[in-house]
Amino acid sequence: MDTIKRRLSAGGGGGSQRAASTSATAADADLAKMGYKSELPRSLSMLSVLGLSFAIMAVPFGLSTTMLTGLTDGQSVTILWGWVLVSLISLSIAASLAEICAVYPTAGGVYYWSAMMSTPKYAPIASWITGWLNLVGNWTVTLSINFSGAQLILSAISLWREDWAANAWQTVLMFWAVMLICFFVNAFGAKYLDLINKICIYWTAASVIIILVTLLSMKDNLRSGEFVFAHYDASASGWPSGWAFFVGLLQAAYTLTGYGLVAAMCEEVQNPAREVPKAMVLSVAAAGITGVIYLIPVLFAMPDIQTLLQVASGQPIGEIFKQATGSAGGGFGLLFLLLGILFFAGTGALTASSRCTYAFARDGAIPGSRWLGTTNKKLDIPLWGLVLSTVVDCLLGLIYFGSTAAFNSFTGVATICLSTGYGLPILVSLLRGRKLVKHSTFSLGKFGFAINIICICWICLAIVLFCMPVSLPVSASSMNYASVVWMGFAAISLLWYLIRGRHHFTGPPVVQGADPTLEGKAHPADLDGELGLETADTTVKEPLKV
Repeated sequence: MDTIKRRLSAGGGGGSQRAASTSATAADADLAKMGYKSELPRSLSMLSVLGLSFAIMAVPFGLSTTMLTGLTDGQSVTILWGWVLVSLISLSIAASLAEICAVYPTAGGVYYWSAMMSTPKYAPIASWITGWLNLVGNWTVTLSINFSGAQLILSAISLWREDWAANAWQTVLMFWAVMLICFFVNAFGAKYLDLINKICIYWTAASVIIILVTLLSMKDNLRSGEFVFAHYDASASGWPSGWAFFVGLLQAAYTLTGYGLVAAMCEEVQNPAREVPKAMVLSVAAAGITGVIYLIPVLFAMPDIQTLLQVASGQPIGEIFKQATGSAGGGFGLLFLLLGILFFAGTGALTASSRCTYAFARDGAIPGSRWLGTTNKKLDIPLWGLVLSTVVDCLLGLIYFGSTAAFNSFTGVATICLSTGYGLPILVSLLRGRKLVKHSTFSLGKFGFAINIICICWICLAIVLFCMPVSLPVSASSMNYASVVWMGFAAISLLWYLIRGRHHFTGPPVVQGADPTLEGKAHPADLDGELGLETADTTVKEPLKV
């Protein structure tokens, strides 16, 4: 009853209240047919979810904090055309996920999708692997956003003191401060998340326009069009020239990873089967266009590359702004716009991370599921999922004491885990002949097979690419430890599976009592698309609590 009252109070006028209530009730009924009870208020609109996805990708911020990677591995061609290439691939992946999400709109996201589209025999292990990849990806993308944000905040000091660079303690403490701010906004400002996500769209658009106009109007000696669109120099990377381009794609691939995370918000949207898939695809398209508009003026205003590669803070964007405006104050003014985007990105990523943790825990796949798989009735959020996500990220930040290239490791792990987590349900759908998505309301039609195959090929390449160090030669402090961090989480997942999972974990709840004419086909993957949600009843097995 409290949930209904909250939904009605958020609806506005009488007619809109009734419409919102009807949509929410229908969404709750569909969720029950997928095996879950609705516990979160459906207070987010499509525009809000679009804003959340856009916030997590944080295009100007993400491209700026990873600028050193692009400058090292090819410069203009890698930065601009690498962005265009990865944007098109990401749009294909987003469309493939949106097609599946329209069939199974639940907070479990890729974890749930892998289980429902696999055969009953392989559903538990498919969901376990996908779930852990997605969970670690959620944690590490939040970590990388806020860690790079901490570095960017501290780099502002170097605008006035060029030889100054933050030490490890200063960087980690600033990172913890950023994490705490995002935690408190999520914990005590949950009712404002819808507004925050919408503001993000306008802040980002305004920031890009302001930066574009300022750079092109104030910079005296702009670069030539040939430099912006055709200059390629990978000599600083140490890699063979052609391979350096692919290693440099980490800049674009890392930025374009967050669109799939918004599936975790399905249970807070009134019509998730329609609105969430739409938000996924639109956010990637908008991000791709925004990135091009942002990168072109930055490249035109690019100062001496060697100076940027030697910036003490490791964050050259402030120096670009400073030289373009001619003053430290002007540079900080533009940098402040990016720091505003950091607030939206960090908050949004932690929101999605907490929902992902909650959704995976309620099926007993994480130690401590008895607490992590619950929601706080007073705050209307999965509080323990939020706490765990924050604590894990704060602990992972300590890696920086052992490696000054820790940020590259974080971005690599996030990109690998999320890409692989996205790829598994797409692969399962392909292996089963795409039968389970043939009735999707967001169908890819006759192009589905080709688009899905392109996605899988790219993800296989990405796994190799993003374990590579940005440049050679490599020392212990500059090594990319993405594979080490990934293996650490894999070991935890395997250990927990051997201790508990293999004995008790059966995957997400499976609908029981399906259409009697399909007796013996209780698992959705057995039905090959024959059974729609509308023909199933709401009797579900109880999720495992640990």
